[in-house]
Amino acid sequence: MAQSQRRRLLKAGVSAAALGAVPGAGQLAAQAQGAFDWKKFKGEKIEVFLVKSPRGDLLTKYHKEFEDLTGITVGSEMIPEQQQRQKAVIEFNSGKPSFDVIAISYHVQKRLFGKNKWMEDVRPLVADKSMADPNLDFADFAKGGMNWATQPDGRIDSLPLNLDPWMLYYNKELFDAKNVPYPKNFAEMIDAAARLNDPAKGVCGFVGRGLKNANVPVWTSFLLGYGGGFVDDKGKLLTETQAAIDGAKMYQTLLAKSGPQGVAGFNWNESQSLFAQGKAAMWLDGVGFAQPLEDPTKSRIVGKVGYGVMPPGPKAQVSAMFGDGEGISSFSTKKGPSWFYLQWASNKKNQARMLEAAAGAPVRISAFADAEALAALKTRKAWVDCMLGSVKIAQPGLPIIVPVTEFRDVFGIALSNMLNGADPASELKKATAEFQPVLDKSEKS
Repeated sequence: MAQSQRRRLLKAGVSAAALGAVPGAGQLAAQAQGAFDWKKFKGEKIEVFLVKSPRGDLLTKYHKEFEDLTGITVGSEMIPEQQQRQKAVIEFNSGKPSFDVIAISYHVQKRLFGKNKWMEDVRPLVADKSMADPNLDFADFAKGGMNWATQPDGRIDSLPLNLDPWMLYYNKELFDAKNVPYPKNFAEMIDAAARLNDPAKGVCGFVGRGLKNANVPVWTSFLLGYGGGFVDDKGKLLTETQAAIDGAKMYQTLLAKSGPQGVAGFNWNESQSLFAQGKAAMWLDGVGFAQPLEDPTKSRIVGKVGYGVMPPGPKAQVSAMFGDGEGISSFSTKKGPSWFYLQWASNKKNQARMLEAAAGAPVRISAFADAEALAALKTRKAWVDCMLGSVKIAQPGLPIIVPVTEFRDVFGIALSNMLNGADPASELKKATAEFQPVLDKSEKS
């Protein structure tokens, strides 16, 4: 890996860190020095509750490394994200969750978990010299990631693992066969999907999440490009604006007219499978799904995948951003060994592994300058370039509110109805009227 290329990637990685702010990071890092022993909790056992995802797979693969390092045994459960989120709420509300460590999706669970104080504030653990690995290095975490991990009252109740800007995967072979260029804007994106849609050959022009709830980030990706937002400074929804309507029309056009049969039942995994079979020209989703597309045992389009930064909308070029991390259950009786797990999970080695496996956008800046990880990439450098380009234009892809799951449910139904021909403006009006009281109640409680 050439020195100039490493410098360029490091510079891009630092630009990724410009998102948000790191509250108290300097103080945290300064206090993290001192005596520390990874074997402090030897013989203990913890339970970890993960999401079935490239990140979950990666951590699970190396659990034995953590066990050998610490002498702590790891029991883990890993299930799909929708089920994981539902189970987490049920177990937290019971007061006796079965897990000590939990994977958290910031864009869905941050405000809910923070308001209920379901996760442990790690600042006291960082301040304890016997508990914090000297190599923890908070200065290495991207500011956007630490901003996700920090609650409004200043508590840091998780450690971030991954920033997830959305990007446009495209099949270069299908584009070249019909001499269609990569779209430069939303209008060209719609046109390309229509031109490449070929039902007779079993090929759709565009695929994305159509499943209720999961479909909302597809719509919001377009809404943001039309210059829209979610909630104004008075707590009123912005989901009936022209930007919201235009984004919904684009969602309807792409999925209903150029999407596959049965798209209303598609989540990311169904979309990925179709795209990997060479049956979709474009797929809009998170940056962390590249690795299987370049795996010849899982993909028929190895070497044919294009990685594109989200094209500009009429008002803005935005990549909808999400993110995830891990926290310690406040109910856990094993907070010490759980904290050791968090430090290991987010360490520099695992972050470099995540980049190497193309399992997401690492939250640590150092990963983007890791020569070994870059040299061993399980995908192509074009993916790294696209990831960094996407992070530069990233904005949260969902409103940061407590009832974000209800938001996704209500507007997810509206989007599903649109796939069946319902009028976008009418559906958004009904959904807004239904959800505004839910939002008002959550803000007052």
